[in-house]
Amino acid sequence: MSKVSETPRIIIFDTTLRDGEQAPGASLTHREKLEIANALAALKVDVIEAGFPIASPDDFEAVKAIAGSVQGPVIAALARTIEKDIERAGQALVPAKKRRIHTFSSGSDIHLKSMLKMTRAQNIERSVRAVKFARTFTDDVEYSAQDTTRSDRDYLVDLYTAVAEAGATTLNIPDTVGYAVPEEYTALIAYIAGRIKVPGIVFSVHCHNDLGLAVANSLSAIKAGARQIECAINGLGERAGNCALEEIVMAIRTRADALQAHTDVNTRELYRVSRMVSRMTGIAVQRNKAIVGANAFAHEAGIHQDGILKERTTYEIIRPEDIGIEGAELVLGKHSGRHAFRDKFSRMGIVLSDEEVERAYVQFIALADKKKHIYDDDLLAIVRDGFDAVPNAYELDYLHVSAGTGTVPTATVRLRKGAQVRQDACCGDGPVDAALKTIDRITHIHGVLLEFSLQSVSVGKDALGEVTVRVSFGTETVSGKAASTDIVEAGTKAYLACVNRLLFNRARQGKAACPRGKA
Repeated sequence: MSKVSETPRIIIFDTTLRDGEQAPGASLTHREKLEIANALAALKVDVIEAGFPIASPDDFEAVKAIAGSVQGPVIAALARTIEKDIERAGQALVPAKKRRIHTFSSGSDIHLKSMLKMTRAQNIERSVRAVKFARTFTDDVEYSAQDTTRSDRDYLVDLYTAVAEAGATTLNIPDTVGYAVPEEYTALIAYIAGRIKVPGIVFSVHCHNDLGLAVANSLSAIKAGARQIECAINGLGERAGNCALEEIVMAIRTRADALQAHTDVNTRELYRVSRMVSRMTGIAVQRNKAIVGANAFAHEAGIHQDGILKERTTYEIIRPEDIGIEGAELVLGKHSGRHAFRDKFSRMGIVLSDEEVERAYVQFIALADKKKHIYDDDLLAIVRDGFDAVPNAYELDYLHVSAGTGTVPTATVRLRKGAQVRQDACCGDGPVDAALKTIDRITHIHGVLLEFSLQSVSVGKDALGEVTVRVSFGTETVSGKAASTDIVEAGTKAYLACVNRLLFNRARQGKAACPRGKA
């Protein structure tokens, strides 16, 4: 037996699809959530928090789909300590082989008095009742009390003891507002864990990054006895985000000697999953971010370059290949057949119907005519572009722009709506502005562009450019994305995707209005 396997295993609880999606602008479609969930399963995380089923019908369906199709990890659903929340979570998790209900309340007097309007005793009573009800759906129940780092410790011991005796199997002690520093967080975890006498409990932590200490606090909790870390890919989440999964996992792997712990995460999938989440959410990874940033393995200073050339370990404590950076993989060419095409998607963890394979193959051949090399990320972009769960009211049928020095940028756009074809032209400050203004004229829907971001999907001068936009339509703000070798076309399609989503949202009935989970 290896020394690593003899150390305690840290459970990696991924909340990218729940807390991560709450990051402003990070809204994901049904299909994108499934793709990320499958990627997390390949990463071998232990628990996937798939969503908050009571929040909306879409959230419910996404959790149910993930529960029914993603194999390996435990699938968790969030619920407040309210019976209708817990029942909805239980219903969404029915298809899962391994399921967990994660119910939450609060621990601090600030929250109890100002937000929940209840006493400490009432909170304990409701939390116990919630855990017992959750146990009627699954034996795996997690309980969190928000804002523990600003709570009375002895009250927390009473609260957590009560829910543990009621049947909670995991007790999460979150730093909801990122207030703690490592030393006091270590002491808090040790204090609570040392006084809970119910056997078999797993202690968990969920740290926010408001002071930039989420990873440090999570590592300190391991030494205090925590055996589950809640985290998100690229550190996504509310406000400044959560503990970054790639950072905590690589810290544990690299400093196993100091932490005396290990995870079962397949670290060679980290870079791929990070890029996938970045592109699907439209939230770019900062260049100097630890582990997965573009500069993480870049060496510019002469002395560093000299050392690296002589011996990589002089300035690198992690090898790029340890997180899956081995250069872009050339996968298919224009002469590849449908069988190889379908097989490639299957190995990437993406399951397509016969109809979707045919549609994607047509787009693949069209792309292969425009660029010589097709990479994994190009294929992911093909799936994302045009396979949104939102039906298209309008489709782009034709786009022509003219712009240059001394000329007025002009766009001619033709949109198809069912059997109808509508065309118009407009001038603008630039080719993208002209195209978007033309769409406004044709659809009679006027949006205000709040954000326009561009990322290269793969490598090379002919790489696909993926554009992500956020558009305000009065009181509604919508995000959209699209990819093309032509940036103007990508921006136009992304904007049109927002128009289609707006129309879909307005037509859809039965949307539930519910606050998002905060644990």
